[in-house]
Amino acid sequence: MAKPQESQARSRQRSRTATLHRKSSVPVWADAIMRTLFVFALIGLAVAVHWFDRTGLQDNYDGDVSFLDVVYFTMISITTTGYGDIAPVTERARMFDALIVTPIRIFVVLIFVGTAYNFVLKRTWDRWRMKILQNNLQNHIVVAGFGVSGQQATKELLARGQDPKTIVVVDRDNDAIAAAESMGCTVLNADATRDETLNDVRIQTACSVIVSAGSDDTSILIVLTVRHLAPDVPISVTVRATDNELLARQAGANNVINPVNFAGLLLAGSCHGEHIADYIADLASVTGRVALAERAISPEEYGIPMTGLKSGVGVRLYRDGQPFGYWQQEAQSLQAGDLVVEIVPGTGTSGDK
Repeated sequence: MAKPQESQARSRQRSRTATLHRKSSVPVWADAIMRTLFVFALIGLAVAVHWFDRTGLQDNYDGDVSFLDVVYFTMISITTTGYGDIAPVTERARMFDALIVTPIRIFVVLIFVGTAYNFVLKRTWDRWRMKILQNNLQNHIVVAGFGVSGQQATKELLARGQDPKTIVVVDRDNDAIAAAESMGCTVLNADATRDETLNDVRIQTACSVIVSAGSDDTSILIVLTVRHLAPDVPISVTVRATDNELLARQAGANNVINPVNFAGLLLAGSCHGEHIADYIADLASVTGRVALAERAISPEEYGIPMTGLKSGVGVRLYRDGQPFGYWQQEAQSLQAGDLVVEIVPGTGTSGDK
């Protein structure tokens, strides 16, 4: 068994080498073709220049430099074979070989030698690309954990019109990362409980964080870490044990969702009406015939009752962080700074409420 110190060292090393990335818009076969065409273009450039400057070459075999001789000389120069039967004799030809053919030779070697490409160019490219992605991360959503709940939440966000590039998925499972990347999300294969991982995804500039790590203890630890680094970012977390709901709130979660309890509520509600569970599912999904929306009231709505909203059916008022029902006195006159939760038409086939 590995020692704790060794395990921690490996964890730190993995975190240091993890990089943000998104799914490439170019398929693998197209990338291979593009590299091959690029190599042929470089060789064609060298052949063309050698042909136009063929007077600067000397053929020690028959004294005549034909087009095939130019192609032959270019290829043996790029592959560093250099038999010496054809050689540049003018200063211009030698400068061209030194300043143009040599870089072409290096590019060809790096492109076709997989090890050099993966461990030199690719890592440099990944680090540069990660910096670009990090610099553009602003008001994004971080999804820590891409299991069933995390994937469903991401699909719902995309259905609501969220730009996939503004969703950053953090997970340690390769399959989960591949699934998130296929959706167009920005992904990071790393441990979301670590400060450096959350700093890599610019947690301080995120507009929201969704935590669904699969186990309550890990999810609560992620919440603690997020709250430590970003005191004001809204955090939603899923927990499965009722006892852990209070712990998650104490850790700093703004919203604690227990899928088991929620499923129980739906089941119990269906016993008192066969359409209750169906309506609640409609409210929760953007693809339903109705949907829930939360917003700040506009100046035109100051002073009117919540039942007088024209955009939807107001069901709850939040004033100074306190909730009030539409039947309570506070909801009879809306004020500046109020937030309302209302039922609005969804994207379904009808606009019933």
